[in-house]
Amino acid sequence: MLKSKKALYGIVVCCGSLPAFAANTELTKIQNQIKQTELQNKKIEQQLKTSAKDVEQTKKQLVKTADRVSSLQEQRGALLKRIAELDNQRNIINAELAKSYDGIADATASMLFIASNPNFDSQTMHDYVLTSVLLSAASDKFDEQITDATKKLKELDKIHDERTTEKEKLDRSTKKYTNEKNELDKLLKTRSAQNEKLKNQQIALQDKLKKLSAQAKSISELSAGVGSSEMSSDAKFSKRKLNVPVRGRLIVRYGEKTALGLKSDGWRIHTRGDALVMAPADGVIKFADSFRGFGKVVIMSHKNGYNTVMTNMGSIDAIVGQEVLAGEPIGRMNENRPEMYLEVRRGNKSIDPARLFNEP
Repeated sequence: MLKSKKALYGIVVCCGSLPAFAANTELTKIQNQIKQTELQNKKIEQQLKTSAKDVEQTKKQLVKTADRVSSLQEQRGALLKRIAELDNQRNIINAELAKSYDGIADATASMLFIASNPNFDSQTMHDYVLTSVLLSAASDKFDEQITDATKKLKELDKIHDERTTEKEKLDRSTKKYTNEKNELDKLLKTRSAQNEKLKNQQIALQDKLKKLSAQAKSISELSAGVGSSEMSSDAKFSKRKLNVPVRGRLIVRYGEKTALGLKSDGWRIHTRGDALVMAPADGVIKFADSFRGFGKVVIMSHKNGYNTVMTNMGSIDAIVGQEVLAGEPIGRMNENRPEMYLEVRRGNKSIDPARLFNEP
């Protein structure tokens, strides 16, 4: 009887210890899972930080590369213009030389005729003097034509040398431009990949913008419809004047009449075809699509309630919701319509771009 009680006690003790052991095992598993999750979270956080740094680095590289590409575009345009001017000068001088050669031929023919038909045995002094004068005049004309031709040939040599120098500069600039443009294209692809997540969040927003684009009657309405940053008592846009988003020639200023006789609410800038367009200031892309009569349009929102509107773009390299830095490339101009309309708005009012930007 005693033995059976001891056995029963042993069973009870054993059975009572199983739940405690099992609980400790489960607790250890949970603690290990928590630790693993924390490590994974730290790893993800680190990846996000690295990714954010990579995006920021890409943006900074884009700003620098875009500025170099734009400068090289402008340099190439100036070199091509100078070469065209030199070619025109060369053509003019060649035409003048052809006339000089005709004059030299005429003067030579006159001298040869007089020399082959001397009249020094004339009975009268009058004929002798006349022959001498004609020969002297033909000789002077010949000297004059030779001097003029020599001068023009020297000018032609100078133009040839200058053109050769300019062409060499152009070749170097073109090579540099090609390398920089390739680098820019790579960076744009990198940025595009980095924006992939943002693209996936845009479907609903794009539908809203398409409806707004269809309803808006003017570019001003479109700009007001996409919204802007919060208005503040500080109406400053920047501590210093900024560069315009595209390089070119200002042809219509704020307040001047357009070809249709309407007052302009912005600037019209004539650009080179395919000119690079860069963000005029730090901000967020609020609209990036076609709008009737204005080609492809980008609207950016900046601090203190400012919006900038850029039109007639041929291609857009930015997406709605994307944050961009000042000088970061956002597209290129339309080659067939290289004229940007740049409008600046604060709230529902247009602002003279001259208050914010340096003239191009």
